[in-house]
Amino acid sequence: AGAAPTAARPPDLGGTCALGELAEVAKSWDWRNLLEFLHTTWAALVGGTVAARCLVFPLIVKGQREAAKLNNHLPEITRLTQRMQDAKRSGNKFEFSKSYSELNLYQKAHDVNPIRGFLVPLVQAPIFISFFIALREMAALPVPSMQSGGLAWFVDLTAADPLYVLPLVVTSTMWLILELGAESGVDNPNLKVMKTVFRVMPLVILPLTISFPTAIFTYWLTSNLFSLAQVGLLRVPAVRTRLRIPDRVQHDPAMLPPQQGFFQSLRAGPLRQTFSHNPLQQKDGGAGGPGSSPRPKRPWQDTLG
Repeated sequence: AGAAPTAARPPDLGGTCALGELAEVAKSWDWRNLLEFLHTTWAALVGGTVAARCLVFPLIVKGQREAAKLNNHLPEITRLTQRMQDAKRSGNKFEFSKSYSELNLYQKAHDVNPIRGFLVPLVQAPIFISFFIALREMAALPVPSMQSGGLAWFVDLTAADPLYVLPLVVTSTMWLILELGAESGVDNPNLKVMKTVFRVMPLVILPLTISFPTAIFTYWLTSNLFSLAQVGLLRVPAVRTRLRIPDRVQHDPAMLPPQQGFFQSLRAGPLRQTFSHNPLQQKDGGAGGPGSSPRPKRPWQDTLG
């Protein structure tokens, strides 16, 4: 009898792709086809990154408009928000509802919505993740054109940087972007704690990404340099006028509530009286009326003797 037919073996992916990663490969297939069509070299990565960032540029402009409007109305929004928080802590539901309504009416009257500031990262994150997954899987296969499509000391785009130059430069440019607020245009005293955390992020990410293929760092560095050039362009007054981005008002720090540092707030503790009336404190002649006798300083002595 003839030999039983054997099932066809799946294509060998070089042992680099686990079964759990097949879904990610499928999701990034369009990007892989595009990059393979362009013959993946450092020039193709740079060109594809710049093209993707140019497509997102209108959203960056919209984010800059929203950030400028939010900055210009920040003192009044902060004042109403503080009133609302004070009323909530003191248990004054009427004052809380009143402050909440005033805040909503003020934001609608001036077309200000802080939630719109999340539009830019929500759009950019899927693009970054798609490029990252595609380049990682292409380097793991590897795609032949990537093995000789590098530049200078990183000829092989599928290998890690032997001199660690690209990881260090990417970390530096990422720190500079976060310092300048290049993507959101937000730079105000109320974000000091968040900005402190962001300053530490590049240093935390560096050990985790230092062994990535240079293809990923080529894309990452190009995107960071594009962001720095973008923030420089959007700070030119003529460009801001042409794109209808409002001028940023420089507020007096006295108009904004004082902000404590992260470690100072931990030392101070979570309980702070931020309202004028303390509901835990009895007024003179409280529950017993004006003629009631004062409470003893040590009430337990009446029971224990």
